[in-house]
Amino acid sequence: MAKAKPYYAPGSLSAVFYDRITGADAKLLGDEDIYAGLAPDAGALLELGAGTGRLTIGLAARGFRVCGVDISPVMLSQAEARVTGLPPDLRERIELRRGDMTSLDLKRTFDLVICPFFTLAHVPTGAAWRNTFAVAARHLPSGGLAAFHLPKLELMRGLEPPDPRRPVLDQHLGDGRALLLFVLERSFKEGANRLEQVLEYVLADETGRIAHRSAERLTYYMTDPVPLAATAGLVPDRPPIDLGGVGDIFVFRKL
Repeated sequence: MAKAKPYYAPGSLSAVFYDRITGADAKLLGDEDIYAGLAPDAGALLELGAGTGRLTIGLAARGFRVCGVDISPVMLSQAEARVTGLPPDLRERIELRRGDMTSLDLKRTFDLVICPFFTLAHVPTGAAWRNTFAVAARHLPSGGLAAFHLPKLELMRGLEPPDPRRPVLDQHLGDGRALLLFVLERSFKEGANRLEQVLEYVLADETGRIAHRSAERLTYYMTDPVPLAATAGLVPDRPPIDLGGVGDIFVFRKL
C-alpha cells in the first residue's frame, strides 16, 4: 500500500477535520439517542474513545456526568478547547482524560460504558479486544451496561475497489476553502478480517490551489465480539442495534 501516516496522527487532516467529517456522516445519526437511552437519568458514563468530544458534550448536555478517555493528544486537545467554551454548569459534568482503553483503571465504576464510532475496531481482535472488554467490566457494577459500536463484517468484506480519482467527499468549508477526500487504496484480508484503506485528504484554497494534502492509513478489524466479551463477564443484554446500515451497537451486561 501507499506510504501514509496513521489516521488521527499529529499533523493529519483527519484529526483537524474530524468534527466536520463526522457531522456530515448521516450513518451516525441517532447514536447519541441510543446511548442516552441505556443510562439512568443523570447517570455517570465512561466513554472509551472520546475523540474531540462530540458525544461527551452531547451526553453531558442531556444531564449525564461523562468521563471521556482517548489515547490521542491531538483529539483530546480539540475536545478540551470545545469544553472550555461551554457554560460552567455543563463543564462541571465533563471530565477528559488521556488513557489507553486496553489498560485503563480509574478505580471507580459508572452506570454505563460506551465505546462509540468503531473505536474498538481500530485495534486488532484478540488480546486488545479482550483487554478492552475487561476494562469496561472493571468500571461497571454488577448489572451495568457496556455498549460497543462495531462495523458490519459483511460490508467490510464486500466493499468495491475504489476509484482514486473520484472524491468520496467534496465539501466547502464556508471560508472559500474546500475539503476533498479520496480513497486511494483498499484491501480486505480474510481470516484476519482486516480492512485496510489509504485515504487522502486534500485541502484547497479559495483559488482551487491545493494548500495541503495528507495520505492516511485507516484500518478496521472485526470479529464476533460475544465470546471475547464473555471472558470479562459481559453477556449480551439485547440483540445488536443497527446504526445507519453500516454498523451495530452491541450492548452487554456485566454479570
